[in-house]
Amino acid sequence: MVKHRVFIGLLLLEVVVLLLLFIHSVMEVKGRRGEISSMRAVTGDLMLTDLSVWTEARYTRHPSQADRFSPFQDYPSSIEHFPAGSLIAPSGITGGAD
Repeated sequence: MVKHRVFIGLLLLEVVVLLLLFIHSVMEVKGRRGEISSMRAVTGDLMLTDLSVWTEARYTRHPSQADRFSPFQDYPSSIEHFPAGSLIAPSGITGGAD
């Protein structure tokens, strides 16, 4: 009888913490609207193409600038060894004649 009450209590605690984190993030975004708009202006002025999420390899840092063979340019028979390479989708490059 006690185990389910502990489970429900922990579940409610986690939901409350999650809601508090969400409220905090909304308040932070509202507080930084001016900073976000200035960053967007700088991004537009510098004509930046991609959001750099990973720092591992250049083909994961700038996916729109990489071709399909970039992961294998150092050693053609090698396998992808960066974790980000398995998470990022290939670029929109298509082969063949259109």
